[in-house]
Amino acid sequence: MGVRSMVKDVWEKVTGVEAAADAAVGERKTTMLPSILSPYNVVGRNAQNALPKPTPANLRKFAETPVVRRAINVVKDKIASMDWQVRVRRGYDATEVADATARMNALRLCLEEPNAADSFRVLWEQVLEDLIVGGFGAVEMEATGDAARPFHLWAVDGATIQIDSRWDGDPAKPRYAQATGQSMGQMGRESLIPLLDDELMYLRLNPRTHTPFGLGRLEVAFETVNQFLSANRYAGRLASNSVVQYALWLNEATPEQHDRLIRWWQDEIEGTGRVPLLSCEQKPEVLRFAGGTDADLRLAWQEMLIRLIANAFELPPMLLGLQSDVNRSTAGEMADEAFQSAIVPVAKLLAEHITRDLFAKKLGWREFEFCFNDLESRDETEEVQIQTTLLKAGVLTIDEVRQMRGLAPLTATVTQEEAQ
Repeated sequence: MGVRSMVKDVWEKVTGVEAAADAAVGERKTTMLPSILSPYNVVGRNAQNALPKPTPANLRKFAETPVVRRAINVVKDKIASMDWQVRVRRGYDATEVADATARMNALRLCLEEPNAADSFRVLWEQVLEDLIVGGFGAVEMEATGDAARPFHLWAVDGATIQIDSRWDGDPAKPRYAQATGQSMGQMGRESLIPLLDDELMYLRLNPRTHTPFGLGRLEVAFETVNQFLSANRYAGRLASNSVVQYALWLNEATPEQHDRLIRWWQDEIEGTGRVPLLSCEQKPEVLRFAGGTDADLRLAWQEMLIRLIANAFELPPMLLGLQSDVNRSTAGEMADEAFQSAIVPVAKLLAEHITRDLFAKKLGWREFEFCFNDLESRDETEEVQIQTTLLKAGVLTIDEVRQMRGLAPLTATVTQEEAQ
């Protein structure tokens, strides 16, 4: 009996759900965008060990607002556009790894073209979006058996992934399952696609011990974003004059006079631009409900909420448009702080998962690792100066510097004296 047949039998016995048929080598098994076909519902999954991720719809709705979208794009676009490389891991000698150059070229080709539709940036932007929004980033990995293109990758909606909380580490048992949103059987149970540990790369942001799920940065800022949107909507109505800000006080006016004045104002004055003429014993008094200034827009309150949103995304408020307390001496330090606190941890998390889940678990190629070239230094001039100094001091060789910059080693041996 093959491994997949055993997995199918085990999954049917544990969950009572029919496992998916054996897929062709390298073909995708998960469903693309199942939430479009059916809304994600966490109710009605009794006797299952999988735990659903809550409120994905609300999180993604908030992710489309201007301030939150800016915070997400600062991290996502920077990481997706970084230069990267595949190299031999520390502890391995490149000269002793069989077919090192050919296999690294194959890995790079597959990462640059993960499937027939996506590029490297398109694929990982989708994963980074889910990771920052909800703390769930998922990629399906399928081996092809082709040495030139050893794997295919597809981005998966992380909100539809369920995790078996009692998985014991056995690679032959499913660890994940994707809820397709389609009912099956007479009991109306939701169809699940079982996935082994080496078939799905699942990224968690802010992992914790009391839950198998991560914690996205937008989840942290959820209440603050809700308050900001409410304050912004109120300010918009107030600025567009759709909120009543004053009233007229008619002293000692009878109800008949009151009704006549309202009808006259609505029929003859309102919207016509005419100058109203009033003749009465006492002058009407205007009662204001607010100060009539910009303070009514609660701009200071909105600014504080933007600062809280920036803190939740580990960004300085400067990057979200608040520049009142920023000058030339502090702007550079804030940008460096944003890079180190908001971008570097997510980039390293992504690189570690590609190295461990894809290269090591899926392919068994533990000699290679994926890394971003722009994490150590954001300033290209500073990085070049450091590498030149280390090269002249004999700490690094030319081939090591070329490897750090993602370049192939020189074919001819160049001595340090010639380099100087």
